[in-house]
Formats: sequence, structure tokens, C-alpha cells
Amino acid sequence: MAKLSVKDLAINGKKVFVRVDFNVPLNEDLDITDDTRIRASLPTIKYILEQGGIPVIASHLGRPEGKVNPKMSLAPVAHRLTELLHRKVIFAPDCVGDEVKKLAEGLKQGDILLLENTRFHPEEKNNDPNFSKELASLADFYVNDAFGSAHRAHASVAGIASYFDEPACGFLMEKEIEYLEDTLKNPQRPLLAIIGGAKVSTKIGVIENLLNNVDNLVIGGGMCFTFYKAKGYNIGKSLCEDEFIDVAKELLDNTKIYLPVDVLIAKALEQGSFIENVDASAIPDDYCGVDIGEKAKQDIAEFVKKAKTIVWNGPMGIFEIDDFSKGTRAVANAVADATSGGAISIVGGGDTVAALSKFDLRDKVSHASTGGGASLEYLEGKELPGIKSLKVK
Repeated sequence: MAKLSVKDLAINGKKVFVRVDFNVPLNEDLDITDDTRIRASLPTIKYILEQGGIPVIASHLGRPEGKVNPKMSLAPVAHRLTELLHRKVIFAPDCVGDEVKKLAEGLKQGDILLLENTRFHPEEKNNDPNFSKELASLADFYVNDAFGSAHRAHASVAGIASYFDEPACGFLMEKEIEYLEDTLKNPQRPLLAIIGGAKVSTKIGVIENLLNNVDNLVIGGGMCFTFYKAKGYNIGKSLCEDEFIDVAKELLDNTKIYLPVDVLIAKALEQGSFIENVDASAIPDDYCGVDIGEKAKQDIAEFVKKAKTIVWNGPMGIFEIDDFSKGTRAVANAVADATSGGAISIVGGGDTVAALSKFDLRDKVSHASTGGGASLEYLEGKELPGIKSLKVK
């Protein structure tokens, strides 16, 4: 079910409320340390300007808990956006109120208005209808390009859409929907899922949902050790969620699941620590599992080689430490190779995309999702409020 796109709107001379995800990392001096999210929405903003539309841009930043916090102001974003667009971005002192309304009313073609952090108001997270209505009053059209916030039923993400006849998606949102929805509903087979990360608790829903659709599912990362314990293995000092052992036991009955046969273990979680490659069932008491092993890397590479569609969410080990990053790197290389050979690859989750960036492979996959929590909930089969609220073509 394709959603209405910004391309379907008659926006010439009209104001367009654009919800983006400019939740960028800032250092102590309030400088932006990574502008990926800002760049990701530039195509939508530029298109609106080219078509004679006037963008009124809104986003949250951080978790100010409904109070004004100067450390979470979007002022640095306004400055960066001005640099990237090569034109002045007007920065509003708030996202609602008389002063903002006056600023919006005075906008003309070629102008760009960036509103202050929507989460400075508790009404944003509460999806307050009056707050939604006030935001909506600033523009003639609504475009949601914030996939990273699509799983939040917040005022500027979901509530606001009901005040417009044609709530549409921006190019980034459109791409996310196309890859996550269309590809997973009608995948080229075999369809392989690789699910990693530290905790079983955050991925149980994803694993259970994907098992209905995939041909094979690889489990990696810290969550492996809960599964090993469920098999009766000794896991030493490795991470384990004991309350999920019974669930892990049930899941292991499914023949689609592959669990790494060997692991990399270390005495301490630091670069240069003594490491060893051992069978998954033979982890000594005073060691901790930190990555998948050599045989597991080969096995997973074989699964990847045979797959036509690959969904990957979660690293294979503690990739931030170089000594423990080889498993994640091997999987990243295998997925990149498969993609260049014609497979479709969708990578989601903040850590996984960060790993791709670390290995300079972000551009070597079909799609690196910008939304960690949103892509996770999507893979769980949940309907995302930010997508549900948009009009179907």
C-alpha cells in the first residue's frame, strides 16, 4: 500500500510542514559530531524549494522531558542546515506560540523556517490534539520524512497528520517504506535474516515475527549466550538474560535458526586482552564471549552467499573494540559482496549501521535504515503510527 508522496502534492507557493529526524549527536561545545541525519532529509527539503514550496521544518533533539533545555536546542542544526543548503535558514525561538505564527505568516518563496525542539513541550510526547492543531496551523501541507521517529505516537509525527487532507511522506520515508515493507512482503528468495546485538529481550519479537517469513535466521552477538545456556552449555562470564532461557529453548526447536558453532573469548573486555577461539560449548569459567568464531564466520558467509534478500539487524560482537570486531566485519564484507552480486540487503539498527560506517561499507548495501527503534518495531510486525497516519495513494 504505497503512501502519498511529496511528489503528489501541489505545493507551489504553499507552506509545507516537514517533520524530519534531526536528532543529531552534539559534543560538549554543542557542535554536531555527525550530520548524517540532516543530509538524509536534504533531498526532500530541496525538492520542496525547487517546486516553489516553503518548508517549515520540525524535529526533536534528545530527551528534554518536556522542558526547555538550551543544550538540546536545534540552533546548531539551523547553522549546519544553512551551510548545507547554501541559503539562510530562519530559526524560530519555539515551535508554537504567537511569535512563531507571525514568523510563519511572513514567509515567502525561497524562505526556510526551522522550528525549535518539539520536545521542549510535554504535549509533543503526549500527542496532545490542541498542540497538534497549533503545529498544523503553520502550514498548508504535511510531509513526514522522519522514519527514525515513525514508531512514536507523538504530536508532530502522528497527531498532526489528521489536520491535513493529504498527509504525505518525504523521499527518505518513502525509501524506508519501499525497502522494509515491499521487500519483506514480496522478497526474492532465499530470504536470510541476521539478528545480533547484546540482548535477547530487545529482539524476541523480531525473531518470532521473522521466523514466519524467512528461509534462514542467523543469531549472533551477545544474545547467543542466552541460547547457549538454554542448550546447557557453560558460558563463563558471558552476558546472559536468565529470564529468557525458556523462550530461547522454544526458539531453538525451529530448524531455520543457525547458532554460531564457535566463539571468540577474552579474559577482559579491552583491546589487547588475551583472546582464544573455542567451541561454543567449551567456554571456561573465567572467560567472556566477545565475538563469533572462525567457523561461524565461514558458515554465515555461506548463508549470505546463497541469499537473494538479506535483512541484518545487530552486530556479531563488541565491534567497537578492534580485536572483537572481526566477526561483524566478516558479515559486513559478505553482505556487501552479495549486494554487488545482485542480492538486496537491508541493514537496520544504530549499532549495525555504525559498524558499516566504521568499515567504510555503508554505501555497499542496498539500504541502511536511518531508524533504529523504528526499523526494529517494523521487523516485529508492528504498525508504526508515523506511517499509519499518512494517506494511502
